[in-house]
Amino acid sequence: MKAIRRFTVRSVLPESLSALGELAANLRWAWHEPTRQIFAHISPDDWRSTLGDPVALLGAVRPERLAQLADDPGFVAWANSLRGDLHAYLEAPRWYQGLEGVRPRTIGYFSPEFGIAAALPQYSGGLGILAGDHLKAASDLGVPIIGVGLFYRSGYFSQAISRDGWQEESYPVLDPDGLPLSVLRLADGTPAQIVLALPDDRALYARIWQAQVGRVRLLMLDTDIPDNDDDLRSVTDRLYGGGGEHRLLQELLLGVGGVRALEVVSELTDQPMPEVFHTNEGHAGFLGLERISHLIGGGLSFDEALEVVRAGTVFTTHTPVPAGIDRFDRSLVERYFSTDMLPGLDVGDVLALGAEDYEGGSPDMFNMAVMGLRLAQRANGVSVLHGEVSRGMFSGLWPGFDRADVPITSVTNGVHAPTWTDPLLQELARTKLGTGHTTAADWTSEAVTDAELWAVRGDMRRQLVHDARRRVTEAWRRQNPDSIPPAWYQGLLDPTVLTIGFARRVPTYKRLTLMLHDPERLKSILLNPERPIQFVVAGKSHPADEEGKRLIQKLVHFASDPEVRHRIVFLPNYDIGMAQLLYPGTDVWLNNPLRPLEACGTSGMKAALNGGLNLSILDGWWNEYFDGENGWAIPTADSAGDASERDALEAEALYDLLENQVAPRFYDRDADGIPTHWMQSIRHTLATLSPELSAERMVREYVQRLYVPAAAAERAMTVDDHEAARALSEWKHRIEDAWGGVAVVHVESGGLDDTPQVGDELHVRAHIQLGALSPADVAVEVVYGHAVHGDDISEAATVELSTPHTAGSDADGDSGAGSADRVYSGTVALAKSGSFGYTVRVVPKHAHLASPAELGLIAVAH
Repeated sequence: MKAIRRFTVRSVLPESLSALGELAANLRWAWHEPTRQIFAHISPDDWRSTLGDPVALLGAVRPERLAQLADDPGFVAWANSLRGDLHAYLEAPRWYQGLEGVRPRTIGYFSPEFGIAAALPQYSGGLGILAGDHLKAASDLGVPIIGVGLFYRSGYFSQAISRDGWQEESYPVLDPDGLPLSVLRLADGTPAQIVLALPDDRALYARIWQAQVGRVRLLMLDTDIPDNDDDLRSVTDRLYGGGGEHRLLQELLLGVGGVRALEVVSELTDQPMPEVFHTNEGHAGFLGLERISHLIGGGLSFDEALEVVRAGTVFTTHTPVPAGIDRFDRSLVERYFSTDMLPGLDVGDVLALGAEDYEGGSPDMFNMAVMGLRLAQRANGVSVLHGEVSRGMFSGLWPGFDRADVPITSVTNGVHAPTWTDPLLQELARTKLGTGHTTAADWTSEAVTDAELWAVRGDMRRQLVHDARRRVTEAWRRQNPDSIPPAWYQGLLDPTVLTIGFARRVPTYKRLTLMLHDPERLKSILLNPERPIQFVVAGKSHPADEEGKRLIQKLVHFASDPEVRHRIVFLPNYDIGMAQLLYPGTDVWLNNPLRPLEACGTSGMKAALNGGLNLSILDGWWNEYFDGENGWAIPTADSAGDASERDALEAEALYDLLENQVAPRFYDRDADGIPTHWMQSIRHTLATLSPELSAERMVREYVQRLYVPAAAAERAMTVDDHEAARALSEWKHRIEDAWGGVAVVHVESGGLDDTPQVGDELHVRAHIQLGALSPADVAVEVVYGHAVHGDDISEAATVELSTPHTAGSDADGDSGAGSADRVYSGTVALAKSGSFGYTVRVVPKHAHLASPAELGLIAVAH
């Protein structure tokens, strides 16, 4: 018989072991190895069976064992010492507290998923893992972030592979009482709730769970409560499940409900609301509308409130393709906002924010990324290349501007080193290099010999092999409970063979099966008698992605061939627990997406933190960090006639690299059996990439380049009863109304000989018509650079021309508007040889604009 409900009964800890309860309640244990070690010591068998979850461990361990430990003074002292270390970590000033100048009091970080630990399965892939790493690094740096997400009762899904290789999904229901969570409660002890008004006079209620991620609080909204109608209880049933309206409800809850949850916390803790709101992808974009509604209630107009919200909002886009953006039918959004959900907001203003009112857009769709960009004054992609792609993809929002001027910057993702670096490597750094912080260790030092580093790499590979054998055995037993697993499972993979990892979500563009393009050639590579290679592969396909499932099936079928099944394996149910052994255990990390469709690709970063080398298409982060010594770049066949030809060319390039460069470098050993060139590459990777790829570097960039400027802008908009926001809104309306009268009438140049040389100066005079605007409203700029095909200017730079005078007069004109042309002048130094091109443009200018392109207005010389 099956239970109608499950819940976890926790052991009562003896008073002397109260420290264990504190340590388990804070998710710092997910990346703090000393804390993990004490829980493993309590009961190694229970620790393994609970997959390294302290909360589950304390629910599983026998009371007799706890009593025994309570009477052990050494163990009690150990636990108390770790509790003291946790308190010091939570309270002592860290990097952020040492920053000078204005900095945000609090940052609200909104994401649809968070990957913190395997014990809290609220993530599907890279977006969630990135969000979890962001919170962890913020905690380590002392950045005052508060995370906001949803609590999904079934998480994403559990993956199994059928006998015919087809992915099968299941959705085990999570018991929040058995997770490292607590309910946020009001002063009287009742659970705190938020509520959203829905169409048809209905309401959506949500309870607020909270998790402590080091110094960071994470709020998670849950609709599975009695206050809701049955259909609404399932709004937070699973991550990325359901159709359009279900998804819209989730995103309304995340954005609107998330801000309301922050308001509850603010009241309970007597702390101010965040000054900066970071929207991690478009799913949480509705948070800006809730804030606008609140400001309208305080007396601002919609446009004035929009300026306040934009000033303090940061938007991060993670997708390089329009198909990856959430879009809803305009009529559906209109229906939900024609309610009392957001008092003071006109539904027309809401719809305009998400309107695809640009060339190629659909008037019937509401675009969440477009709304996110319009609600945020600062936006970024997640690698340098992705920033370039994003500027192209969203350029329609800033017509007339070159792609380089589109106001989307980039902050390359990073990964949390303490989470993803194997404890064996951390211990080597601690004992030989004097620090357990592997990103700060001197990996070029002779204090660590090649033999010692090679031995640790071998141990990590061995861990992976044993874990792979265990996982396939357990998967067999789940599907065949009355059968004995095949004996050959115990010989699966070889801990001495060059091991290549490939694990990620399985959409078609990531090309899981590119390696199978020529099966016979791949077999020869796997079975090479002198230089064999083995593959460990994992990944989940979205439940609705039939083509992705077919790719998994194709790989599983190949891996079941008796000839090669000991050299290639697909591991089901890819998750954090698997990943923490997979990344360190692979010698090479493979990534072969269709360029430029990989926004960043952080899996290869995690391998690099462990000394793994990357073998990748030059896409995402690898495009900016590949240097020839830290791995290999797979050539891209962009000019191929079709997708099939491109796959064939890039697969051949992959095979060639494996046979002629990767395998030879790995198996070329000295007299002591050490691959010296390979070790050189490992040291170089650890020394140069570890600091750059760390989430700490990423979060520091967000703080210094985005959060601090956003906080300063938000404060400027709110002082003196939002006077600056009111003035900026009025100014923008005036500029937009009058911009039709702005034009570059004529451009003159001089100062150069017949043969210009480096060091010469180009003198430019531009006659500008301002119409109803004044010189203070605009910037007149020379845009110059290398002139390429079609007279396009590349590597453009700008010089602002000087304050104007009225055409036909040598006297300075007054500052008022007038119909006469204004003459602007200035010089451009010719600093580089080669073809040179320039033009003149006019753009709006105001102290509170973050970019000249912010209004999407420009006048250019013709």
